[in-house]
Amino acid sequence: MEVILLERVAKLGQIGDVVRVKDGYARNFLLPKGKALRATQENKTRFESMKSQLEARNLELRSEAAKVAHKLEGRKFAALRQAAESGQLYGSVSARDLAVLFADGGFTVDRGQIELNAPIKTIGLHRVSISLHPEVGVTVTVNVARNADEAERQARGETVLGPEAQEETEPPPAVEAGSFFEKPKTLEGDQGEGAEKAD
Repeated sequence: MEVILLERVAKLGQIGDVVRVKDGYARNFLLPKGKALRATQENKTRFESMKSQLEARNLELRSEAAKVAHKLEGRKFAALRQAAESGQLYGSVSARDLAVLFADGGFTVDRGQIELNAPIKTIGLHRVSISLHPEVGVTVTVNVARNADEAERQARGETVLGPEAQEETEPPPAVEAGSFFEKPKTLEGDQGEGAEKAD
């Protein structure tokens, strides 16, 4: 299906571009979210009349996103979760959890704006990208820890995992293949037979 983009869409195009996309992508995402119009002749003329308004709106949204990005840049957020001694969380920190964490910090970020490939499942410092606008992105650090003291120690760069967890992460020592096999035992009778054949 051909659509006219009403805003910049990553890996697709800019405002006003006529692009061909899969029907499902257009029907389920672009059209309902107001990011595009079907590329009919009527919509093309309608777009031309509202193009300046769309560009002005985009410029305004981009400047607002840039202000928020400037405030967020380099910020660190602490997420306290229960975890095993090995550092593995009993659960995970998802984009939804991060949106709530940012809201507690005074920033309105939709969970769809958080670029998290997989939920965070270990304690430590994790860098998270946020796309506030298709043209404005920012990266923040999320400090996942078991308690506030541990979060402070991690922020200073100290290791918070116990010695047991550090031992688990070290590779086991190399073992020679010969140590897995027993040496063949020679029977006394075998030596005697060999001696008879030699005579």
